[in-house]
Amino acid sequence: MNTVKALLEKNREISAWRVSQTLRTSYELFFVHRSLETVRATDTADISVTVYVDHDGARGDSSFSVSPAMSESDIAEKIDAAVSRAKLVSNPPYTLPERDTLHAELPTNMKDADMKALGCRIAEAVFQADTVPGGSINACEIFLYRDTLRVLNSSGVDKTQVTHRVMIEAIPTFTDDHQSVELYEDYRFTVFDPEKITAEIADKMAAVRDRVSAQKPQTPMTVNVLLRPHEIENLLLEYAWALNYSAVYSHANPIKLGDDLQKDGDGDRISFTMKGIVAGSDRSALFDDDGLALTDTCLIQNGVVKNYFGSNRFGQYLNVEKPSGSLKCISLGAGSFSKQQLKAQPYLECASLSGLQVDLYNDYVGGEIRLAYYFDGEALRPVTGITMSGKLSDVMRHLRLSRETAVQGSYEGPSLLLMQGITVL
Repeated sequence: MNTVKALLEKNREISAWRVSQTLRTSYELFFVHRSLETVRATDTADISVTVYVDHDGARGDSSFSVSPAMSESDIAEKIDAAVSRAKLVSNPPYTLPERDTLHAELPTNMKDADMKALGCRIAEAVFQADTVPGGSINACEIFLYRDTLRVLNSSGVDKTQVTHRVMIEAIPTFTDDHQSVELYEDYRFTVFDPEKITAEIADKMAAVRDRVSAQKPQTPMTVNVLLRPHEIENLLLEYAWALNYSAVYSHANPIKLGDDLQKDGDGDRISFTMKGIVAGSDRSALFDDDGLALTDTCLIQNGVVKNYFGSNRFGQYLNVEKPSGSLKCISLGAGSFSKQQLKAQPYLECASLSGLQVDLYNDYVGGEIRLAYYFDGEALRPVTGITMSGKLSDVMRHLRLSRETAVQGSYEGPSLLLMQGITVL
């Protein structure tokens, strides 16, 4: 880092610069069924450099990576090449974040844990769920990471944040006399909770079992559809994209400040905030790639668009006094209905989709359903081989949210979201 910094400061053609360094310590376990086949421990260092060159009333930038094997002359050549490329880029001028220092660790209960011992406890929690007759966990990989990210720039920013996180990749499998079905599970967290891990894997074990017996229901039909956290997150991300500074600057935002997304509605009014930190989420951060401090920003309050958010550069283009930074976590306010109330009428609860499709321009929401649970008012049964579609504006006006909440991925909020009157084919 010192060598890179000195070479950047020495180059007279550079107007500004930014350096990001990630130091990663990992402990990795690879299982085949319940047998631990491989253990791997790594220490890696990654450095990314961005140079900025002001020319002809514009600012250009170019980035490159630095490896520990590179010599001082190698790095100098990389810098010269990046300067040449930056001169070919002409963006409106903007400044980098200035004069700010920080050294902090993100909240976790794994800070002082021995990685080897913790890895064993995580594996025990995973295989605690391997109890479904006819089912098994074909493969499981557990990755424990300690990441130290440091960002410095030519304007006096020097920030470091330490993150402890875990990723579990598992392949739950179920086999009967006719076929064998697999599902892929990707589970991430920053707070170790063995009961939650077991429950998450058990849910996927039940899903792969039900996938074998699932049948296509009689269609077409119109039914209430329940979405779980992963799909709720994807729905909200579409609104977040449209309310990002970059989308607003490029006039690609179909919704704008003051728009009432639930006008004349009778459902729960949504309040949706982009946040820097969500407890338990591995997307949590104190600052973004520019080293800009993250400021939680409410995008939608009671169904009405209140703010935009985004990076330092595009915030300046929009004359935002204090840009929020590139926030990555989503917080949705709890609803007014219990899970039991949401499931009182016939419903289709989505357990696995090929991907929720949301189109703000064409007022559409839908997707291919690989596994869902259909309650017809009397019995609950697994179904598959169907697609759903609906009018997004109608969904927003009449949606219902659960009081119960969950944290999954970058999302915290209601465990269930009910969309009324969805067409299923």
